[in-house]
Amino acid sequence: MTEETLDQTRARLAAELPQHAAFDGWSAAAVDAAAEALGITRSVAQLAFGGRAVLMIDAWFATIDASMLEKMTPDSLASMKIRARIAGLVETRLNLLAPHKEALRRALSILALPQNVLAATQLGWRAADVMWCAAGDTATDYNHYTKRAILAGVYAATLTVFVNDESAEHMDTSAFLARRIDGIMQFEKTKARLVAQSDLAFSPARFLGRLRYPV
Repeated sequence: MTEETLDQTRARLAAELPQHAAFDGWSAAAVDAAAEALGITRSVAQLAFGGRAVLMIDAWFATIDASMLEKMTPDSLASMKIRARIAGLVETRLNLLAPHKEALRRALSILALPQNVLAATQLGWRAADVMWCAAGDTATDYNHYTKRAILAGVYAATLTVFVNDESAEHMDTSAFLARRIDGIMQFEKTKARLVAQSDLAFSPARFLGRLRYPV
């Protein structure tokens, strides 16, 4: 039998951790409990995260990314309009997080600490990037950054609503998300219109450039 690598051990622990983090927080105790549940040696399990809560949360969110992509396959997304793709991807993430709301609440509290702002920003950006890529976005210019920045903000705000949502089937969260995604789509339409108008407007720099480098 091939010996498991530390990365593989970390991935297995990450999927198990939220069940224990709900009670023990994102702590060494949660790692020990997860290790015991999976039959992993405690010393190896502790080595996987070095006792750092942010690394545990990072690894858990990575499993959410992977599970989301397994559920929302390219084939299932292909027939959807872009709005439905983004909404579906975010809703899928929320459904995956739903069984672990207390662990999520504790994770968000940790990420909100001043020393973890950079890590929180990076994780939000990664989630947004995974979703936009899954939705088929191939932008490489400033649109690449604006789309991800806006979606990261919407996703972060939605999580805040989600962890406190006691409505049936998280209807309040769904309504909140729908309004925010409508805002994203409206922004994208406005941005596209402004870019088109700027392309039609006279630009001295572009005019001189074409004199020098005729098309």
